Amino acid sequence: MKRVRAVCAGVALMLAFCLLGAGGAAASGAGAGSGAAASGGTAGAASAADGVPRGIPGAVPRSDDPRVAAWQRLQYGMFIHWGLYSELGGVWKGKPVTKGYSEQIQMWANISDREYGEVAERFRAERFDPKAICGLAKDAGMKYVVITSKHHDGFAMFDTGTTDYDIADRTPYGKDPLKLLAKECRAQGLKFGVYFSLVDWHAGHDFDPDNNNPIPASMEPLIEGQLRELMTGYGPISEVWFDMSSPTAEQSRRFAGLVHRLQPGATVSSRVWNNAGDFRVMGDNEVPDVALDGPWQTPASVYHETWGYRSWQKREDKPGKIRDLVQGLLSVRARGGNYLLNIGPRGDGSIVGFEADVLRGIGAWLKRHPRAVLGADATRFGGQPWGEVTVHDRDLFLHVTKWPADRELRLPGLATRVRGVTAEGGERLRWRQDGADLVVRLPEKPTDEVLPVLRARLDGALRVIPAHTVRPGTDGDWTARGDALHTGHGYADTGNYATQKRTTVRESAYLVSPRRTVPAARLRVAGTADPNARYRVTVGHRTRTVSGARLTSGALGPFRIPRDTVTPVTITRAHPTHQGQSLDLKLTSLTLTPSPGRGPRH
Repeated sequence: MKRVRAVCAGVALMLAFCLLGAGGAAASGAGAGSGAAASGGTAGAASAADGVPRGIPGAVPRSDDPRVAAWQRLQYGMFIHWGLYSELGGVWKGKPVTKGYSEQIQMWANISDREYGEVAERFRAERFDPKAICGLAKDAGMKYVVITSKHHDGFAMFDTGTTDYDIADRTPYGKDPLKLLAKECRAQGLKFGVYFSLVDWHAGHDFDPDNNNPIPASMEPLIEGQLRELMTGYGPISEVWFDMSSPTAEQSRRFAGLVHRLQPGATVSSRVWNNAGDFRVMGDNEVPDVALDGPWQTPASVYHETWGYRSWQKREDKPGKIRDLVQGLLSVRARGGNYLLNIGPRGDGSIVGFEADVLRGIGAWLKRHPRAVLGADATRFGGQPWGEVTVHDRDLFLHVTKWPADRELRLPGLATRVRGVTAEGGERLRWRQDGADLVVRLPEKPTDEVLPVLRARLDGALRVIPAHTVRPGTDGDWTARGDALHTGHGYADTGNYATQKRTTVRESAYLVSPRRTVPAARLRVAGTADPNARYRVTVGHRTRTVSGARLTSGALGPFRIPRDTVTPVTITRAHPTHQGQSLDLKLTSLTLTPSPGRGPRH
C-alpha cells in the first residue's frame, strides 16, 4: 500500500454530480425555498410545494458493464494483509521499526533476502482459521474477501510452481491457505479476490521507498505464471487487486487481459496502471471531495499507520474507532464507491481481538439500520453539512454525522413528495417540504450512539433538483456559465502511483422550462475543445456525436425541452479509451436557443 494524506470521511460539501450542498436553497434552483410550505408531522403524507419541477433521477447509476455492476453491488468487503511480515509484527532484532508500513518491514529495516527468508522457518500459522475469518466478515456485514497472495517481499502465500519461495514449500505450515480460504468463502456465500503486488524484491526489484520499480522482461514469466495459477486454481475470482510498480502500457494490458481471459467475471483494480483497470482505487483511506464518474473503491485500514500486523500498535478508544469507520463506510457508499476494510492477522493466523470487535461493532450498526447502507444506492445529493444520504427503493435515509445545534435538518433539492419521516424505533418526526427542501425537526439528542439514521418515506422514485438550475432569460435563451456548469471527474495515470491525476470527464448543465414544452431548440457551446476528439452531446433524451471542431463552431440540434422538467445537458467523450480519459474541453458557457416562433412564453 502507498501512504497518502487521508481525507476525513466526513468531508463536507462533496457534491456528487455537483448537486445541492450547504443546507439552503439553490442559488437559482427551480422552486427551491419558494412557494407555500407543505406541513408534515405525526400524521400521514404531505405533498411537495407547488412550483417544483420534475427532477432528474436521484440514484447514482451503476456501470453499464454487467461484470463491473456486479462488483459494485458487493459494496463492502474485507481486505487481509497477511504474510511473513506478520510474523515479525513490525519488530526487527528486538526493536520496533517505526518507519513505513509494517508489511514493508524488509525494506524499511533493510533486511537481507537471506535473513528475511529465514523468518519462514518459524511461520507455523497454526491459528489460521478460514471459517472464523469468513464468519467475522459476515458479522461485519461484508460481502467479499480480498487477501494478499503476494506482497512486495515476493513471498507467495499460495502453492506456486513458479518458485519455491512460498508458504507451501518454505514454512512449517506447508499448506495453501488461499485455497482453504477460497473454499470457505464459497461455503459461506462470500465472493473471493486476491491482492497481487507487481513489485517483487525477491525476484530482483531493488528497495524503492515509492515502490515505482519498472518490470524487466525477465520478471514477466514469473508474474504471468503466478497470475495464471491464481486465476485457474481457486474457483471464481471477483477482484484482482494489483499494486504498485511502473509497468509499461503493454505490460498493464497484458496482465489485465490475462485475468479477464481466465476469469471473465473478475474485475481488475486501477493499480495495474496505464488505465487498464476496471475500477479506480483511491488513496489509502481517502474519501473523494469532488464528484466522481465511474466505478471506484476506497481501501481503508483500522489504523492508518499500517496494514500488516504491528505488535506494538496502539489499540484504544474502540467506540471512537467504530464510529470513525462507520462514517468512512457510509461516506464512500453514499458517494457510489466500494469500501474495502483491512485487517492484519498475526503471524500465527489469528485475528487481533480489537480489530474483530471493531468489525463486529460496524456490523451491529448495519443490522440496526437494515437497507440504509448495504443494498442501498448512492444518491446525487453528495455530502451535506449534517451528513450523508442513501436511497433504497422509496426509502430515503438521512445519516446524521453532525447533529445540528438548532435540531433542524434541511435537505435541499428533493423533488419527490414525502409521506413521512421516522427515527430509529419508528418514532415519527415533524417535517415539512419547503419548495424543493425537506426540513426535519430532530429529537433532542441522537438516538444511536454510533451514528443516527432517519428514514423519509417517498411517494415515488427519488428525483432531485440540481443546484443552479437554469431558467430561460428575458430573451428566451437558457445560458449556463460559472456555477451553473457542473463538472464530473475521473482519474488517469501514465504508469504508476505518482502519475495518478484527477481529470475532468464530463460537463453538465440543468435547464428548466417553466411554462410549456419547447419542441425545437439549438445548443451553442462556447470554449475550446480538442478538434480531433469525438464528443457526445446529450440534451434530455436526444444525443448528437460531433468532432471537437464542430462542437464549438456552430449550433447543434434541434433538441426538445419538456415543460416544467429539469433537462440535463451533458458533454462527454463519445468513445473514451478508458473511464478517466480527460475531456480536453475548456468550457465557457452553454446556450440553448429556441427555434424562431417556438420559444417559451412568459
